[in-house]
Amino acid sequence: MTKPFTLQPLLDLMQTRTDEATRRLGRLIAEERSAHSRLELLEQYREEYNQRFRESSQSGMTPLAWRNFQDFIGRIDEAIEQQRQVVAHSQRNTAAGQAHWQAQNTRLKAIDTLSDRHQASERYREDKLEQKQQDEFAARPNKQGFEP
Repeated sequence: MTKPFTLQPLLDLMQTRTDEATRRLGRLIAEERSAHSRLELLEQYREEYNQRFRESSQSGMTPLAWRNFQDFIGRIDEAIEQQRQVVAHSQRNTAAGQAHWQAQNTRLKAIDTLSDRHQASERYREDKLEQKQQDEFAARPNKQGFEP
């Protein structure tokens, strides 16, 4: 009979932690992509608004309209800078999540390797036992009176 792998609870725990780290990393990657998409939208909106400003200024603008355009572009620039900070923060979080996942995965692989070695050792032990039993059976004298 095979002996159970004594570190099985640890292997199960490491598998659970690796799964959790994988899910967390997936969320972090999605958040980073979302933050980057918002940044791209803001930059695109700024460019479109700036284009409208140039077109309007060529056809003539009042000083108030000019100031309003400039103020609005300034607010868009502030929003872009804030979003760049969000993206940078998100990238740092994703990098930390990747490092955590890699560490968990390395630990899992180490315990899994021990489990594989244990299983191989148990198979070898069982094969030796089975061979011994077969040898003993083959070496028994025939009790029915038939001698080869």
